[in-house]
Amino acid sequence: MTDTPARLLTLLSLLQTPREWPGSELASRLGVTPRTVRRYVDRLRGLGYPVEATKGAVGGYRLAAGKAMPPLLLDDEEAVAIAVGLRAGAGHAIEGVEEASVRALAKLEQVLPARLRHRVSTLQSATMPLARGDGAAVSARTLTALAAAVAGRERLRFGYRAGDGTESRRQAEPYRLVSTGHRWYLVAYDLEREDWRTFRVDRVDEPYATGARFTPRELPGGDAAELLGRSLRRRREGLEVDVSFAAPAAFVAARLPAYLAPAVVGAEDSGA
Repeated sequence: MTDTPARLLTLLSLLQTPREWPGSELASRLGVTPRTVRRYVDRLRGLGYPVEATKGAVGGYRLAAGKAMPPLLLDDEEAVAIAVGLRAGAGHAIEGVEEASVRALAKLEQVLPARLRHRVSTLQSATMPLARGDGAAVSARTLTALAAAVAGRERLRFGYRAGDGTESRRQAEPYRLVSTGHRWYLVAYDLEREDWRTFRVDRVDEPYATGARFTPRELPGGDAAELLGRSLRRRREGLEVDVSFAAPAAFVAARLPAYLAPAVVGAEDSGA
């Protein structure tokens, strides 16, 4: 290995493992002198990587936690493992980390080589995640395509199936992905209807970014989750249902969509 950038990347990859590396061992791995290792470490520090050094007869180096996370280097197996894990989580809305998971997955899949994307898809198709009971699982590919368009501010085209089964083609300016804890929704400005709309992501088909950039419009109320909540409430207007469950109220509320849970009021807890 004679290329200095390649050595720096190799050094960074070694330091990202959770252990302390003696300078002599790093020199051996890189095929350079301990003095060159120290010079490489200084260069990494200059790039913002918090490399710590310990004193002693041997001396060693380790990558400490920094104020900002520097770019990570992953080998093939690590990249596949992370992508599969993120896909599994993104397919079912995970409360608390759902949007971050999809953003991370979109970034990772964008840079994965074709051979690794194939491995990820093969592993994903061979596994069956435990459903949460509402059947609203969505394609990770769909989620990442939508997330990428939101981040890149690119107009989207996609097929959409309404609740009554009506199918249509839409062109929209995606604003935000929102999770209710059980379902994913896309909040977007529908260009043909000239108004804001919310789309259930499990009903979105073959979304693709057109490449046309846009400046985000001002969202009514300024909050995507609030707009989604208003939309869902409008859809339920005039519909009132009284249901009794033979279970504790807290148990039932924890398993209902977030917008229904508040409706679970005082129940007769029989201890069932």
